[in-house]
Amino acid sequence: MAYRIAVCDDSPVDLQYNIQLIRDWARERQLSVQLEDFPSSESFLFRYAEEKNFDILLLDIEMGAMDGVTLARQIRLENQAIQIIFITGYSDYIAEGYEVEALHYLMLPLNREKLFQVLDRAVEKLKTAERCLYLEISGEMVRLPFYEIRYLEVHQNYVTVHAKEDYTVKRTLSDFEKELDERFFRVGRAFILNLNQVRRVTRKEVILSDGTALPLPRGAYEALNRAIINLS
Repeated sequence: MAYRIAVCDDSPVDLQYNIQLIRDWARERQLSVQLEDFPSSESFLFRYAEEKNFDILLLDIEMGAMDGVTLARQIRLENQAIQIIFITGYSDYIAEGYEVEALHYLMLPLNREKLFQVLDRAVEKLKTAERCLYLEISGEMVRLPFYEIRYLEVHQNYVTVHAKEDYTVKRTLSDFEKELDERFFRVGRAFILNLNQVRRVTRKEVILSDGTALPLPRGAYEALNRAIINLS
């Protein structure tokens, strides 16, 4: 897995220094990272509107028109998973950090070992945080926590993701299978099930917790039951 990390800082010198430290950390930890840098809050938001699946955001507080705290508040309106790390030369903003659930405050000048420790914490939190599926629907990005997804169903060239609402996108079931984790199980060519949503399995069908009954292909009974047991 490659962690997507954004660094937002209006000081070019600090920006490049921080990026180099992150690269050093990733190399020492043997982690794959995708790094993007932004000179302002506005430039990050422009990118964020296109892709919301950043994992870690290192954010300078004292920036131009939009400061880091204001940016963090806007992100938290829809994204609780991203790990926000504030960078500042002042301690005055610490109370505001609690409001946006910042992982940590790092004081300037950055200490290499302290940054590495905080990035390690961010990775551990990401491993235990609820993963999400991102769907682009009518020019908007929809974020679906895995636990809300009941099942995915293919029809011709389209897949419908059944959750609290149903979302249909032009993608293949195999594409989704690569993004989902061990709680999901593919049943034949037509369905991917969230195993945590399965209430009962018969030879002919699987019953979900909301009462939905889906046909079970021949030969899938044993494999599905084994997957449920292995997940427990």
